[in-house]
Amino acid sequence: MKYVFQLVLGIACAAHAGAAGSGIIAPGATLRKLAGEFAFTEGPASDRKGNVFFTDQPNDRILKWSVDGRLSTFMQPCGRANGLSFDRKGRLWACADAQNELWRIARAGKPAVILKGYQGQRFNGPNDLWIHPRGGLYFTDPYYHRSYWKRGPKEMGEHVYYLAPDCQTLTRVIDDLQQPNGIIGTPDGKWLYVTDIKAGKTYRYHIQPDGALTGKKLFCELGSDGMTLDHRGNLYLTGKGVSVFNPDGLKIEQIEVPEPWTANVCFGGKGRKTLFITASKSLYALPMAVHGVDSQ
Repeated sequence: MKYVFQLVLGIACAAHAGAAGSGIIAPGATLRKLAGEFAFTEGPASDRKGNVFFTDQPNDRILKWSVDGRLSTFMQPCGRANGLSFDRKGRLWACADAQNELWRIARAGKPAVILKGYQGQRFNGPNDLWIHPRGGLYFTDPYYHRSYWKRGPKEMGEHVYYLAPDCQTLTRVIDDLQQPNGIIGTPDGKWLYVTDIKAGKTYRYHIQPDGALTGKKLFCELGSDGMTLDHRGNLYLTGKGVSVFNPDGLKIEQIEVPEPWTANVCFGGKGRKTLFITASKSLYALPMAVHGVDSQ
């Protein structure tokens, strides 16, 4: 059952969005706080209509900000979901942190547990994911100890995995990062960006037809919690606000967010022309001159 909250009116924030000249922010646009009654927001993902789903992880719920500005609860409990992503059938995939699982949630809100571990070992805690246009998906599995866990110490290293389109074949594709976190791929399915948040670096990989990754290349000297791409190929990294890099790895914009931590980001709304930002206890929005892509 969905519980609908009254709309929290957007509050214009004094925080200005970045340096002049990048051309990615709509003229005259300011960052707006849409809602702020949460414990910690994460994992924004947009469906095909532009509705944005995000998590309030400590409160174990997935919320929906609709294109007409209404806030509602989509699912509670939700396995303490973290990262979210929609597949081409409209199903919502979630990194379900409560039991260290990967979920697929039907449109009606019924979840199915797809993965629990790798080669007999329990995941650390799937954190973020990206679904390839061909149907497979990549996800990061760092270790962040949760107070609500009733489990022993971690059973394996912090890695990145690829789940084939058959939802049966799971492969470890990255095993040399300290703490992988944010992940996103290009809409043509050729390139994957993965951040090593502990090392403070983001890398780019070439995606092979079988899902393997080759050609690891340092993209920028900045780690990130979450990330997204716009239609120009600019990469958006989070942490202290939102840092935007062009396809060559040059920083072109800094979007200041008045919160202790900016966790994640996605494009949504009509035409995916609005940047939605989950930051600490709040949800923010910024009108953009660029728009999002299907790969987010």
